[in-house]
Amino acid sequence: MRIVITGGAGFIGSHLCDRALAEGCDVVAVDNLITGRMENLRHLEGDRRFSFVLHDISKPVAVDGPVDGILHFASPASPEDYLRHPIQTLKVGSLGTHNVLGLARAKGAAVVLASTSEVYGDPLVHPQPESYWGNVNSVGPRSCYDEAKRFSEAITMAYHREHGVRTRIVRIFNTYGPRMALEDGRVLPNFLCQALRGRPLTIYGDGSQTRSFCYVSDLVDGIWRLLGTDESMPVNLGNPEEMTIRAFGERILAATGSPSAFEARPLPQDDPKVRRPDITRARRILGWEPKVSLDEGLQPTVADFRSRLNQ
Repeated sequence: MRIVITGGAGFIGSHLCDRALAEGCDVVAVDNLITGRMENLRHLEGDRRFSFVLHDISKPVAVDGPVDGILHFASPASPEDYLRHPIQTLKVGSLGTHNVLGLARAKGAAVVLASTSEVYGDPLVHPQPESYWGNVNSVGPRSCYDEAKRFSEAITMAYHREHGVRTRIVRIFNTYGPRMALEDGRVLPNFLCQALRGRPLTIYGDGSQTRSFCYVSDLVDGIWRLLGTDESMPVNLGNPEEMTIRAFGERILAATGSPSAFEARPLPQDDPKVRRPDITRARRILGWEPKVSLDEGLQPTVADFRSRLNQ
C-alpha cells in the first residue's frame, strides 16, 4: 500500500508515519510545518519507503503514482496554535479537506479524516456518543477549530454520498505521548513543562473540569484499524478513564518528582467542563479499546519532554 499522510510532521501524524511504515507501506508525508516539526521525522531520513513533501494542503495538491489511502491529519490542533492561526485553521479544515477528498476520488483511495471531540463543544450529554450533535458556540474564539472540523465532517460525508469516496471519520479525544510540542498550550505539555522547570502548574478555574487521556500508540492503533474497515460514520477514539484537571496535575507531579504547587487562573471562554468519550462503537466495530495506562504512558512522555527541555 502507498499512504499519504497530511500533517505528517505533526505529533500524531509522525506516529502514523511510523505505523504505516511498520505495516510495510510506502509513505508520503505532506506538511507545511506551520505547527509540525521536521524533528518528528528525523529518524525516518534515509528510509527509501518514506518521502516528505513541503506543501500547504489548503492549496491544490498532486501526487504522482498510485495512492491507496490518505490520512488527513493536517491542522493546528492546540488552542495556542489555532487561536494564533484562526484563518489557516479554517482553510485547512475546508479547502484542505476538499483537496484531500478530490485527490482520494481521483486515485480511488480511502480517506481517514481526523476530526475531534471539540465537535461536541461544551457538551450537555456525558459521556459523549457519536450520536450527540454537540453544543458549540459558532462565533466564539474557539469556533475557528470547532467549526472547521464540523465542516470537514460534512464535506467528507458529502463526498461519500455523492461520489462514493471511501471515507472514515475519527473523532479524537485528548491524546498524549512523545513528540508533543513543548509549548502547544494543552494541559499535558503545560503541566509537564511547568513541573520539569519547577514552576507552578497553571489551573484554569478551580480545576474541577474533567478530561480523559489516551496514549498515542493506542490512538494510532485505532486509526489503523478504522482505515481497514468500511465504516463511514464517525467513530470516537479516546480513553474513557476520566479525571479532574487538578487530579491530573497531581499525577504529573508524581511522575516528574516536581515540588511545584498549583496556580489558579480564570477559566477561558467556552472551555468544556467535561470531556469523556463513549467508545462503544469503537469496541464493537474495531475491537479496540485503550491498553496503556496513564502511569505507563507518562514514563516515556516525561523522558521525552525532559530530554528536549535539557537540549
